[in-house]
Amino acid sequence: MQMNFQGRLDTLNNYLQEEEIDLALITTPSNVFYYTGFQCEPHERFLALVIDRRQNKTCLFVPALDKDMAMEQSYIQDIIGISDEQSPFDVLKENLTTDVTSIGIEMKTMNVFQYEHLQDIFSKASFTDVGPQVNSQRLIKSRAEIDLMVEAVDIIEKVMAEGIKHLKLGMTEAEFVAELEYLMRKFGADGPSFSTIALFGEKSALPHGSPGDRKLQNGDFVLIDMGVVKNGYCSDTTRTFIFGEASEKQKEIYNIVLEATNKGIEAVKAGIPLKTFDIASRDVIKSYGYDEYFNNRVGHGLGIDVHEEPSIHEKNEDIAREGYVFTIEPGIYIPGFGGVRIEDEVYINEKGEVEVLTSFPKELQILK
Repeated sequence: MQMNFQGRLDTLNNYLQEEEIDLALITTPSNVFYYTGFQCEPHERFLALVIDRRQNKTCLFVPALDKDMAMEQSYIQDIIGISDEQSPFDVLKENLTTDVTSIGIEMKTMNVFQYEHLQDIFSKASFTDVGPQVNSQRLIKSRAEIDLMVEAVDIIEKVMAEGIKHLKLGMTEAEFVAELEYLMRKFGADGPSFSTIALFGEKSALPHGSPGDRKLQNGDFVLIDMGVVKNGYCSDTTRTFIFGEASEKQKEIYNIVLEATNKGIEAVKAGIPLKTFDIASRDVIKSYGYDEYFNNRVGHGLGIDVHEEPSIHEKNEDIAREGYVFTIEPGIYIPGFGGVRIEDEVYINEKGEVEVLTSFPKELQILK
C-alpha cells in the first residue's frame, strides 16, 4: 500500500522553512521509515535522513551493507552508503553544507557522541529540536496506516485464538511464549512488536513481568500481552484467561476490569482532553475499591512503534484529535494473588468517532 512520503516530507520541509532551519538530520530508525519507507535496525552504525535546504538536497545515509535494501525500499533515491571502516562524520562533512547556522535534530533520541561530532562539523550552528514536529506528524494516522495496523491486529488475534489451545497443565510460561512466537511467524508476521508477555498465576500481578519457568496450574490466571509487526506497523493486545476452575474473587476482578475497559472505550471521541479516557476507566476501578492495584496510565499510542504518542493518563490535558490511535488497557494487579488486564486498540476516525481495531472476545474465558 503506497504511503504519501512526499506529503510527509513537504510538511517537514515547510516547518524547517518557517523555523529557518538550514539542515535537519532524522536519525531515529522509525522516523526514517516514516519519511522514506526504508526500514532497518542499524545497531551501532550510522543512519540518517538529511534535508539540506542550502543545497536543496534530501539524502539518506545508510550503512553500506544495507545500501541495496535502501535502494529497493526508500522513496529517497539519493542514498549514500557508509562502510564500516569510514567515519560517518567524515562522510557527512564531504556531502553536506557545513557553514549552516541552524540544524534540526531529534534531541530526545540523539546520543551525546553523535551530537558532539556534529558540533565539530557544524561549528557555526545552533541546534534545534525537531522531534516534536516529527511526533506531531506521526500522531495523525492516515487510513492507509490504519489498514496496515489492522493487518497486524488480525495476525495477533489469530495467534491468540490458536495459542490458547496449546495451553496445558505443567507447561512453563517460557514454553508457551515459544509457541506464541512460532504462531506469529506462521500467520505471516514480520516478528513480534515487543517481547511477548505470558504470565501464570500470581505472576500475572506483574504488569510487565518476564515469562520464566513458572508452570501452569489449575485455577491460574493466564495473562497474555503481545503484538506483531507487519509491513512496518505494530499491533498490541492483552487478554487474560483463567485455566481450570475460577474463584469468585477472580471472576469479580475480571468483570471489574472488563467494565473499566469498556467505559474507557465508550468515552473516546475527538475534541476532549485525553485524560477523560483514563479517568473513565480509572473511576470504575476506584468505585469497587481496587484503585490501589491500578497505578499506571490507561493507554499509549502505537503505530510504527509499539509505544508512541499520545500518552493516555489522568493528567494529560491535550485534546484528542481525528487520526489518533492508542490503547485502552486498564488492569488490577494484586501482589501474591494475580492480575487482570484487558487491552484494545482504538482509532479516532475522520468523523471524530471511535473505531475499535481489536475484536478478540473480552468476556471471561475459562480454559480447560
